[in-house]
Amino acid sequence: MPFKGWFCMRRRNRQNLPSFRTAVGRGDYARILSYFGPYRNQGVLMLLSTVLVSILGLIPAILVKNLIDFAIPNSDYTLLTSLALAMVFTALASGFLSVGQSYLNSLVGQGVMFDLRNEMYTHLQRMSLSFYSKTRTGEIMSRINDDVGGIQNVVTGTLVTILTDLIVVISTLVLIAILDWRLTIVGAALLPLFIWPSKKAGNLRREIRTTVQTKRAQRSVYMQETLNISGFLLVRSFAKEQFEAFRFSRISEELTRLNIRLAMVGRWFFMLLGLYGAIGPAIVYWYGGRLIIQDELSIGTLVAFTVLLTRLFGPASSLASVHVDLTTSLALFERIFAYLDLEPEVKQRPKAMALENVDGHVHFRNVSFSYENDQKVFNGINVNIHAGDLVALVGPSGAGKTTFTYLLTRLYDPETGVITIDGHDIRNVTLQSLNSQIGTVPQDPFLFHDTVYYNVAYGVKETSLEAVEQACKAAQIHDVIVALPNGYDTLVGERGHRLSGGEIQRLAIARILIKDPRILIFDEATSAIDSIAEAQIQKAVQSLTKDRTTIAIAHRLSTILAADQILVLDSGRIVESGVHSDLINSDGLYAKIYKEQFSPEGVR
Repeated sequence: MPFKGWFCMRRRNRQNLPSFRTAVGRGDYARILSYFGPYRNQGVLMLLSTVLVSILGLIPAILVKNLIDFAIPNSDYTLLTSLALAMVFTALASGFLSVGQSYLNSLVGQGVMFDLRNEMYTHLQRMSLSFYSKTRTGEIMSRINDDVGGIQNVVTGTLVTILTDLIVVISTLVLIAILDWRLTIVGAALLPLFIWPSKKAGNLRREIRTTVQTKRAQRSVYMQETLNISGFLLVRSFAKEQFEAFRFSRISEELTRLNIRLAMVGRWFFMLLGLYGAIGPAIVYWYGGRLIIQDELSIGTLVAFTVLLTRLFGPASSLASVHVDLTTSLALFERIFAYLDLEPEVKQRPKAMALENVDGHVHFRNVSFSYENDQKVFNGINVNIHAGDLVALVGPSGAGKTTFTYLLTRLYDPETGVITIDGHDIRNVTLQSLNSQIGTVPQDPFLFHDTVYYNVAYGVKETSLEAVEQACKAAQIHDVIVALPNGYDTLVGERGHRLSGGEIQRLAIARILIKDPRILIFDEATSAIDSIAEAQIQKAVQSLTKDRTTIAIAHRLSTILAADQILVLDSGRIVESGVHSDLINSDGLYAKIYKEQFSPEGVR
């Protein structure tokens, strides 16, 4: 049957954490139930099967009563056989229904989990860059994997257990009251012996379980940081293997102690339940035995009552601590909703239009922007870039070059001012159409752990191998690819670690050529590469920038010399603009940067 729809380490700097709620409100209960809406039919069947299984659980006690009171004393072999067969049939029917119930539990649990995980992943894709700059990857993974994964236990464990226990308690109380009201009073008086320790143990287990979950998330974050390629190389280069192994063992040791403590709380609890489970029937047998001696009760009734009473103690104890189970389960939804309720800082406007037939004219008009520390990155800058121009952004570190490109791609929105493309305010166009018209080659390109073909063709829905090859030829990387063991089907490794830095850059250029945007953002790598790779990259860049508006964060002299306009940024302002020859003669900041970075000994 197809589905119909479908915590976390404490930050070292907690002020960077998103603001999370601490309790589930009334409105959230309806919200939680809405996730079960698509599975209402399965829920009804699950409820029906639960009722039937609970009722079937009462029948053996009645059968035993009749066997002891009637079949055996009367030597009624027919009744004896019928009762024995009924016991077998009841067990078979209960077993089959339990299997169906488990299937429905899993179906609903997996379906709700699927819906929540997809909703969260889609929502996180819409979040702004600021969210990812503040939140560790391991924390996000913990939310999606651990918290959403725990929903399965909520459905198949908590909710079903509460429902089953409630039905068992009600039906058993009704039946034992029918059997004998005096024994029922005695049995009910014994229930506090089970309820009180259950409540205490439930609260303690919840506290320990919450701590265990936090420590698991901490371990997950730690492994994510140290067991990826970049983390591995850093640890190896500083010879910190033993240190990191020690840190990991400390985290695991603490988690192990907590798990042992959790297990022992459970063992002590069940030991007490076992003790009370012996005391309860003993008292009932003592009192019931006196009634039998007085000829006021049959032996079969006493045996049946004791069986039912034993069946009552467990569910009654569970219901006594139901608030603990519910609170623990609701805590999962709290953490999930905390992420789902985060609002992206950059949103698409309701009536946004598609940006089409772009020439590439970019205009920054009186644009101001600051990050959260309120320190201005830009303060009323004005930039006019003509379609097809190559503009080089130059300036000291922290001048705002990368932020300039972030604003153009709407990774952030300016506080004041307007950014337009061909006269259209980019806040009034759809994010999808804006991103389709802009291609970015970052300084450190990201490659998926997949094939060369997949990485190059990533930016388009469908493309042929021939088109990918043409793009790679233009990017001066085709010969390298065909020399690989499996050509375009070769796995590049995590983040492309099987390729050199220059090869990764050219592969990223090929990816943009396939996308074919009208506006290009090119953040040149600062790392030194050999002269052959440099020449190949320059040829690839020429293919990439042809007939496109190009904004380059320039680190190479060749790019600066070829620029139609050079923008010199410093302290959030455009302090100089023009072409190379004019800026050199003005003897300003550009001339200083040129002498420091591009003097003969520094020319790459």
